[in-house]
Amino acid sequence: MKFIAMNRFKIILGREKEFEDIWRNRETYLSTVPGFLEFHLLRGEEFEDFTLYSSHSLWSSKGDFVAWTKSEQFKKAHKGAGSHKSIYLGHPQFEGFEILEEISESSR
Repeated sequence: MKFIAMNRFKIILGREKEFEDIWRNRETYLSTVPGFLEFHLLRGEEFEDFTLYSSHSLWSSKGDFVAWTKSEQFKKAHKGAGSHKSIYLGHPQFEGFEILEEISESSR
């Protein structure tokens, strides 16, 4: 069963470009991890004191995602992540979902 892993980030207003640049310029190592299918960085609504973002990754299974979180690639990809705390409003919020049904244009 495929698995979606998402982290929601509240980024302080005016720091959005910095956040986006951090994501665009970092090495993720995802392409080397078994079970990884795709990744999206999403920009959401702007609120009074933050802009909402979400990282969205698709995995072949929850087990593949869990293995990624315990891998050396994960440790390397997240090295130094705490050095950017000043752009966040609070901690990222993780959400994980198993896909029960999937409909796509290619399945029509």
